[in-house]
Amino acid sequence: MPWKNSPPQKDYYAVIFASTKSDDLEGYKEMDDITLKLAQEQPGFLGYESAGDHKAGIFISYWENMEAINHWRQNSTHLLAKAKADKWYKRYLSQICKVENSRLHEV
Repeated sequence: MPWKNSPPQKDYYAVIFASTKSDDLEGYKEMDDITLKLAQEQPGFLGYESAGDHKAGIFISYWENMEAINHWRQNSTHLLAKAKADKWYKRYLSQICKVENSRLHEV
């Protein structure tokens, strides 16, 4: 379920995480599954999009506001996952953007 509902009509935030994975992915899949499930349960979580393959990808999570993002940043499981970033990724870029306009089109 990428979006809980349609994108909001008001401003919201996107956290963009672009990455290239390392060769040592021990424990990665399990932690990825856990953190995705936990993020979806957080207050202010709106949805996500992802694209990529087993080596590189982009994951975008959508949030109502910066307070919701900051709350997720402090989640203990999320902090454990972030502590393994140097093991699991050759490269990553994390960005937070304010979304002022969006349109969802599905066929």
